[in-house]
Amino acid sequence: MFKQAVSLLRQAKKGRYALPSFNTSNLEVSKAIFQAAEKTKSPLMIQVTESTIRYAGLENVFGIVQEFERNAKVPVCVHLDHGKHLSLIKNCIDIGFKSVMVDASKYSLKKNIAITKKVVLMAKSKGCSVEAELGALKRLGSSDSHLTDPQEAKFFVEKTNCDSLAVAIGTSHGAHKFKGKSKLDFSRLKEINELVSVPLVLHGASSVPKELVQKCNRFGAKISKAKGVSETDLKKAIKFGVAKINIDTDLRLAFTAGMREFYAKNPKDFDPRNALLLAQDLTQKVCVHKLVLFGAKGKA
Repeated sequence: MFKQAVSLLRQAKKGRYALPSFNTSNLEVSKAIFQAAEKTKSPLMIQVTESTIRYAGLENVFGIVQEFERNAKVPVCVHLDHGKHLSLIKNCIDIGFKSVMVDASKYSLKKNIAITKKVVLMAKSKGCSVEAELGALKRLGSSDSHLTDPQEAKFFVEKTNCDSLAVAIGTSHGAHKFKGKSKLDFSRLKEINELVSVPLVLHGASSVPKELVQKCNRFGAKISKAKGVSETDLKKAIKFGVAKINIDTDLRLAFTAGMREFYAKNPKDFDPRNALLLAQDLTQKVCVHKLVLFGAKGKA
């Protein structure tokens, strides 16, 4: 049976480690994620986005994760990432998700609170945890004006009763997060953690490993100027209450690198399963690395 995120995240915060929450979109990525969690004896958070649900179908992608969970030897939580439509959030709760994120961060503080409260009311009756977001992930060249305000974070959590809070401290989605070195606002994060009691969440936190980018490019990709969050910064963020760190881009890079490498080296092979196995293996290795890096190994 799937676990609620709130119990796993509170345990992580108390133990001063973080759970990487891995995005999946298909069978092979899901298998790689589960294998990594069991290999390291780590609690597992696996998540899907609205775009993944449009791509694969809610019942299909949930069914894949559910089937792996039935035989898993570690606690598992399935999570909806960046839920922006109340109808879809409700569908995820009804089908069996034990954690959902409501992303109303683009709205005013008042409207964000109102929408989040609706989801909290909807979710709690079904034993589902709720992650909310305050602030907006930084884009290249932007100012700090969209970063999470600590006092607003305190007010927001008190008013909504959400279980965890995604904060904006300088990270961003995708493979092009920084022009130079990664730079996170740790003083802001420290203040938020002191004012807010719930576990904190870091989005847009892939490290974009150079070796994966280089492998992709070596076998035909054209990914330039990719820059992620340094692993040193991610480990430091855990000290200030971050208990969940979202990882998607790094898995995409690993999976793409595996597919490209296989077909470049085996041009006569037209069985996609062979390419998918290599992609799955590289993805699993990335997942294992993150689980160890964030201190989740052995915490199942």
